[in-house]
Amino acid sequence: MTRSTADIRRTFLQYFQQHKHQIVSSSSLVPHDDPTLLFTNAGMNQFKDVFLGAEQRNYTRAVSSQRCVRAGGKHNDLENVGYTARHHTFFEMLGNFSFGDYFKEQAISFAWNFLTEELGLPKEKLLVTIYHEDDEAFDIWEKKIGIPADRIIRIATSDNFWSMGDTGPCGPCSEIFYDHGEHIWGGRPGTPEEDGDRFIEIWNLVFMQFNRQANGDMLPLPKPSIDTGMGLERISAILQNVHSNYEIDLFQSLIKSAAKIVGTEDLENKSLRVIADHIRSCSFLICDGVMPSNEGRGYVLRRIIRRAVRHGYKMGADDIFFYKLVATLVSEMGEAYPELAQQQAVVEKVLKVEEEQFSKTLSRGMVILNEALAELSEKQVPGDVVFKLYDTYGFPADLTADVAREQGFTIDEAGFEKAMAGQKALSQSASKFGADYANVLSLEHTTDFTGYTELSGTATVVDIIIDNQQVASGSGDAMLVLDSTPFYAESGGQVGDTGHMTAANAQIKVTDTVKVGNAFGHRVTIDGEVKVGDKVDLSVDRARRDRIKGNHSATHLLHAALRQELGDHVTQKGSLVDAEKLRFDFSHFESISAKQLKNVEDLVNAEIRLNNQLSTKLMDLDEAKASGAMALFGEKYDEKVRVVQMGPFSTELCGGTHVSRTGDIGLFKITSEGGIAAGVRRIEATTGQSAQDFVSDESDKLFKIASLVKADKASAAEKVSAALQHIKVLEKEIAQFKDSMAGQKSKDLISNVQDVNGVKLLVARLEGVEAKALRGMVDDLKNQMQSGVVALGIANDGKVSLITGVTKDLVSRFKAGELVNHMAAQVGGKGGGRPDMAQAGGSQPENLQEALDSVKIWLENSM
Repeated sequence: MTRSTADIRRTFLQYFQQHKHQIVSSSSLVPHDDPTLLFTNAGMNQFKDVFLGAEQRNYTRAVSSQRCVRAGGKHNDLENVGYTARHHTFFEMLGNFSFGDYFKEQAISFAWNFLTEELGLPKEKLLVTIYHEDDEAFDIWEKKIGIPADRIIRIATSDNFWSMGDTGPCGPCSEIFYDHGEHIWGGRPGTPEEDGDRFIEIWNLVFMQFNRQANGDMLPLPKPSIDTGMGLERISAILQNVHSNYEIDLFQSLIKSAAKIVGTEDLENKSLRVIADHIRSCSFLICDGVMPSNEGRGYVLRRIIRRAVRHGYKMGADDIFFYKLVATLVSEMGEAYPELAQQQAVVEKVLKVEEEQFSKTLSRGMVILNEALAELSEKQVPGDVVFKLYDTYGFPADLTADVAREQGFTIDEAGFEKAMAGQKALSQSASKFGADYANVLSLEHTTDFTGYTELSGTATVVDIIIDNQQVASGSGDAMLVLDSTPFYAESGGQVGDTGHMTAANAQIKVTDTVKVGNAFGHRVTIDGEVKVGDKVDLSVDRARRDRIKGNHSATHLLHAALRQELGDHVTQKGSLVDAEKLRFDFSHFESISAKQLKNVEDLVNAEIRLNNQLSTKLMDLDEAKASGAMALFGEKYDEKVRVVQMGPFSTELCGGTHVSRTGDIGLFKITSEGGIAAGVRRIEATTGQSAQDFVSDESDKLFKIASLVKADKASAAEKVSAALQHIKVLEKEIAQFKDSMAGQKSKDLISNVQDVNGVKLLVARLEGVEAKALRGMVDDLKNQMQSGVVALGIANDGKVSLITGVTKDLVSRFKAGELVNHMAAQVGGKGGGRPDMAQAGGSQPENLQEALDSVKIWLENSM
């Protein structure tokens, strides 16, 4: 019988669980604990620190089905997707791992037995490769497993020697290949024809054996480890007797659904493969918190979405379609990855909005590209055309290259990069108003900013935008562009100014200001009517600007103080400066102590009290950097840059507005600090009156706490500590009492044991018992029964807790994990555990009794 992809995944996990491996859930596609990776791209990523010895876990064997993405950075399969049988942006990696437990012989035996016994692959169809110097692996394969020597291939290249880096853990590999037969072209690994499709690698076993030193010496690791990886899609193709991954059940379901949605009957169309692949990567990336954007991971996601949309357009899709595939994906993978089902609505909404935005310009962009291709005498699309498609129509360069390749063209990548280098960051600066503003505005306008020295003035209206349309006059909500302005436009983390304008026939409220190219866009509400060419009187909200300036200048001082206290590795990773607070993200790879944080705060306040005059200078960019001025994260600079200096303490490149003297900041107070990603921490703080209000509020809270524990402020901490210790004692006594009550319930339950064809079965729905008491109850019941099966369930606060137990004499016949998952599926959950005890949770308490009632039938069917 053909095995489904879901069954293969389940079988793999259960096989290794039976061999004492801990089933570990797939980690996020966003590797928060590894800044070296753009996306999780291998099963071992989440165990990296375990292999390095930097992290300890309560198990030494693990098994997982890890979701992976290879669509950006060093590992990028995007361009091959749809054109080959086995390239994907998203794939699942099955892997078993040993952290200093078993090594080569057991790893090889596990792999061989799983493939040949559990999955039933013919032994004669398999051959293996080893690193050419690994005689130990050769002997295991030949003498222990029994593979003929002519089917064990020595490979001398780095393909069969894995390393984590230039130094550190490394070791030889052994790969298992499947032979599709002589009717498929291709040669054995290591031959000139190895790139053919006859022999397909299905499993790679990494023997983490050495610690490579800087001088090249290979020292044996004290605890050799195992890292393996087998692509679920590849093994599924073999077991389902198909040659392409896209022919397996999971992909066929997605392909058929995509074909129906876009209105084609050509199921062999490679565009359907692209769409089916891309819906997986896009949906799981959004599930893991990645949102479409113009940089980083978000930009990769946007590229994948737009590539999929273009392929739908290519097949004749006449409406947005991509988001409609999420439901099919959930039906295929939602059981294995419940978070996908839980976030289905969010994923669909994000994809729908992104597709709607791109669809507005897709048709016109394709016309431009096809016209350009038709006129070319050479087989290369000029860089300025590639840039125009990117800048005006949102076509990523690789999408243009994809279309061009289909017609036998390449793109001028160097010309595109040159055009990009000279472009201003329009998309980011106009993001608050939607990308269409950048297209509508007459970007030849340049706004003269006078706000460093002036907060009022008179200017001329040069553009009016209402509902994404350029108009000659208007009222209500609009965006105004002026020839000059004292309003600061949002950039460098500083928010835009607000205030008022007055025209001959209108009063105008300014609610925000942003940059659009060289122009400043003022988001306004017009009471009356304004025309292009009108003179307007301008007035920035002075009090708000002053608070923003204080927070911005404090951010510079904070940056310098952090580098002084923590080290020069500290660099800014992002910031937000508004009228109420400042937020500062920075690189640092360990937690910050309370003493360090206080020292930083003291350093900043000391600089404030020195009341140093701020100086600003326009300098050449290279000259400014040579002088030691720090460039800020995310900021783009012209050849001439503004250097802001606060005494000898801080010198940075900055186009923002600042106080005149450090003393104008008044007071600096840190309100929170914590990690937000691997190697990135965040400080939030406030200044001036807001800081004083914060301190007063904290003092009031301390007074209230002191009153509650009947102490003064000085001794409140000691009194609270004593109260907490007393609470812990009481909680321990309560827990002991509950355990005693649970034990009594166990004695009461034993009378409910029933006989099912000679097997004792106890099924019960419990009331008034906490979930954490269930394990003890099951152990107690198993001891009393001596032989039998137990299934208990609780419903509390809209949640279900399940536990199953099987006495040791019956685990060869019945598995607690299988039983608990049978029950959990009926209450909207999933579980796991050992063969003799397993637990699960659920979110559908209304189905608990039905799940409990089904246990007897399950037991009878399992006999």
